Amino acid sequence: MSRWGFDGLLGLEWLETNGLGGYASGTYSGANSRRYHGILVAALHPPVDRQVVLSKLDESLRVGQARYALADNCFPDGVPKNAENSVSDFGRDLFPFVEFSVGGARLRKSVALVHGENTTLLRYELLSGPDNVILELKPFLAPRGMHDLGHANAALRWDFDFDVDQGLLRLQPYDSGPKVFVQVPGSAFLGAPAWYYRFQYRRELERGLDFEEDLFTYGRFETALCVGLPLFVLVSTDFTKARDGGILWDTEVKRRLDLFGPRNDHPTLRTRLRQAADQFLVRRGTDPGTVIAGYPWFEDWGRDTMISLRGLCLSTGRFEEARNILSAFLGLMDQGMLPNRCTEAGTAPQYNSVDATLWLFVAVHDYFKKAADTGFVFRTCLPALLDSLAWHRRGTRFGIHVAEDGLLSAGEAGLQLTWMDAKVGDLVVTPRQGKPVEVNALWYNALRITEELCRAAGQVEQAQTVAGEADALRLAFEKSFWNEASGCCYDVLGADAPDASIRPNQIFCLSLPYALFEGEKASLLLQSVTDELLTPRGLRSLSPRDARYAARYEGSVAKRDGAYHQGTVWAWLLGPYIDALVRVEGEAGKRKAREILASFEPHLDEACVGTVSEIFDAEAPHTPRGCYAQAWSVAELLRVGLDL
Repeated sequence: MSRWGFDGLLGLEWLETNGLGGYASGTYSGANSRRYHGILVAALHPPVDRQVVLSKLDESLRVGQARYALADNCFPDGVPKNAENSVSDFGRDLFPFVEFSVGGARLRKSVALVHGENTTLLRYELLSGPDNVILELKPFLAPRGMHDLGHANAALRWDFDFDVDQGLLRLQPYDSGPKVFVQVPGSAFLGAPAWYYRFQYRRELERGLDFEEDLFTYGRFETALCVGLPLFVLVSTDFTKARDGGILWDTEVKRRLDLFGPRNDHPTLRTRLRQAADQFLVRRGTDPGTVIAGYPWFEDWGRDTMISLRGLCLSTGRFEEARNILSAFLGLMDQGMLPNRCTEAGTAPQYNSVDATLWLFVAVHDYFKKAADTGFVFRTCLPALLDSLAWHRRGTRFGIHVAEDGLLSAGEAGLQLTWMDAKVGDLVVTPRQGKPVEVNALWYNALRITEELCRAAGQVEQAQTVAGEADALRLAFEKSFWNEASGCCYDVLGADAPDASIRPNQIFCLSLPYALFEGEKASLLLQSVTDELLTPRGLRSLSPRDARYAARYEGSVAKRDGAYHQGTVWAWLLGPYIDALVRVEGEAGKRKAREILASFEPHLDEACVGTVSEIFDAEAPHTPRGCYAQAWSVAELLRVGLDL
């Protein structure tokens, strides 16, 4: 029996991506626990219009006369046991893998996605066993949008075509949907079309959502396995003829080794985060670059992209990709604003963010420092930054404008413009209308960064103008935001009274390229954040002493959204916290930072193995929640890890 048990294996997920926004994902039990799991979730209009093409591939192994089911599924009538009895090892090196031991045979399965294609490649290798081992594969289809659930219906086509010579099954389950190709070389296919009913997805049940689905199968493949001769199975929407899986596998291995270096039996946190970082860099349509904010359900967001860019690309030396991403987003600027969200294909971007554009200034500054590409910065970026400053001064969307005191004000009733953007129905959970602390720290940095770039570009008069604004802003900031009673900053300066909630937003006063405090106030602010908000998995979004504090992120959609920024821990905030720690405490801060990263590392072996979750419960054991792979979580930990 497996030492992990079925529930343990069901709680451990894996993820593979293809650089288009498509992916494959599941649990190490073999049972899907989310509607988002699938052997192939294809991005039909990269990086969006994601369709669950093949939900799962159930495996069985025949050894002599005995048959062993390797795959698990959750149904209403019982607890699965196959994984408990067959899984002997699992994990992730270059690719996710699972090993099965049954009937004297040992089988290893690895999963890879072909970069730039909606093609999943599964490698089955019989490591040891007798001569008469047969692998059975039964594909279950759920041809649907990834946010939906499918049920038995009369529209699905039961016809299929199987090319015996190529071992290639050709399908088009729905007339209006994508074609699907499953290639199992040397196989026979036994057709037996049928619906299977009420697959249950436990994570959806926990999230208070519909959690049952019907899946369809056209039959099963059978093929003989031999020790030392791997079998490559392909699942794709992108080809019609048989392909050499071994060549595709070797090509993808080489691509990853070129990016990450040679394999290591004991990879470091930084090595593992480098691999995870690659999963978020994708193409949007014909544009060469953008960033998926998180798997499985987020698209590309302006704020997340600008924050993540520094760790995903600039700290790792992927400057061409960084330039492509910056170019793509600069092309979307409108009224001095970067889009908050790039939505499904054919729809207009949404600009409802006050800070996405300000993070652009930080990303450009980091690119300027690291990429040695002054031509792009001076000719393309700097004019856009100057135009953005002008729009902010005179006022742009959603009440975003520079107030008389030089501070940046933003917001209208019913809108959520900062990164704390949860909304329950018409209720904005953290409205933060007025002058948020991190927005003004970013505004100050936007001015100082523009000053620096103007001086470097020889635009001295422009630099002096912006410097004067920044000088005045710093004085106004300290006078307005410092809360003497708490020894830290107010969170928002509202129309009536300042909001004294102790939140992590004030950490950006110390972490950004240009700090707003030094000396005693910097130490007091850092100590306040440390005492109230620091956990082993990130910073809490609200002090536990606050009456609105939510210790757990769980329950219905409304309950979870209500807790999203009311205590819930965010891993990405460890990046700015470590920046502030090192800035304020120097070498002692670096030692503490290394301890923080070391204590975080075990998370890469829980939840989705090899990557970093979006959020965590505010109290121990700090259960991972939200997206199981989040771009800015990976990026910020990687950035500060490499800097240290």
